[in-house]
Amino acid sequence: MEQIAHLAYALDTFYLLVSGALVMWMAAGFAMLEAGLVRAKNTAEILTKNLALFAIASLLYLLLGYGLMYPAGGSGLIPAFDGFALLGDDLDMQAALPAPGEGGHARLADFFFQVVFAATAMSIVSGAVAERMKLWPFLLFCLVMTGVIYPIQGYWSWGGGFLEERGFKDFAGSGVVHLAGASAALAGVLLLGPRRGKYGKDGSIHAIPGANLPLATLGTFILWLGWFGFSGGSALKIAGVAEANAVATVFVNTNLAAASGLLAALIVGRLLFGKADLTLILNGALAGLVAITAEPLTPAPLAASLIGALGGTLVVFAIISLDKLRIDDPVGAISVHGLVGIWGLLAVPLTNAEASLSAQLLGIATILAWVFLASLLIWSLLKATLGLRVGEAEEWEGVDASECGLMAYPEFVGAKGAGR
Repeated sequence: MEQIAHLAYALDTFYLLVSGALVMWMAAGFAMLEAGLVRAKNTAEILTKNLALFAIASLLYLLLGYGLMYPAGGSGLIPAFDGFALLGDDLDMQAALPAPGEGGHARLADFFFQVVFAATAMSIVSGAVAERMKLWPFLLFCLVMTGVIYPIQGYWSWGGGFLEERGFKDFAGSGVVHLAGASAALAGVLLLGPRRGKYGKDGSIHAIPGANLPLATLGTFILWLGWFGFSGGSALKIAGVAEANAVATVFVNTNLAAASGLLAALIVGRLLFGKADLTLILNGALAGLVAITAEPLTPAPLAASLIGALGGTLVVFAIISLDKLRIDDPVGAISVHGLVGIWGLLAVPLTNAEASLSAQLLGIATILAWVFLASLLIWSLLKATLGLRVGEAEEWEGVDASECGLMAYPEFVGAKGAGR
């Protein structure tokens, strides 16, 4: 029996690590999606943000975030911080070996799986504030978001805090990750204002096409793949017949929700505009994924498809509505991860008998209020000190030149005879 327990421990640890690696690969998906949906003159800067935010999240979540989100104790509202334990040389790197049949995994495997979730929440922000925000204030905000703001609401929902005690259900993070990221993004976008040329004085809305839709499509496929680790890994274990069946259910429902969200956005876009708008289609797939993330285990496959389809429908109208409100989000992140994240949380009681609508509403209101207000405070402090927005000339020229000093798509016009 001890050998079986050891094998289950090793298998669950390996599964969690591989799932975490898939979620880490989502960072590449966000980078490609955002690079494809911004203009060529802003590509190098958005790639720099996505690379740097992942590095910052990895370190800050080690130093602060993990200890705040999963403390040894706490009041339910305020966690008892013990984050520096992960830095100790005498740290027992393994959790206590469980009794046979109880599974279990290495503690650092859990940390690795959780840190990539923190980075994902921050990745949502980078696309929404693209093309007009300074690089360094963004990175400073990343320190606070991944080290403090995200982990505290994560503690309330997943670390034994008051939302978890009240019965709030969020299997893989429609609220904890996606709504949180969208709330931080919304606060930043409101302070930044829209890109120059996006809205006319007469109320007109001017489309600003992205530079590389093939790259955006690749990013969406990468995110779709990574989501199997995102939601599938959130089962936390696979050793055992029931556990393996549960993981298989999560994978199937995740895929069906994405497919249904994509098709719904395709059809709604066709009905509204008479065209198959690729950007809406891409966001429809992501909306389906966000919608099912809150509960991918309990729905039957048909129900998962319907949840995803409604997410894909909602995101089209959300993108249109935000534009009418003059809230400029170049990649549709607030719509995809915010509004659809709320829908995903509200859909949980439809298939999970243990969930209640009141608990879900409490969770939605808490995450939205905390992350939005805390982010608004930090963004405001940064605006008052360093400034958030690049100058008008820098914005017209492109932030690649002003913030990075190079172009992602140079013209390759050299001296006579170059290349011989």
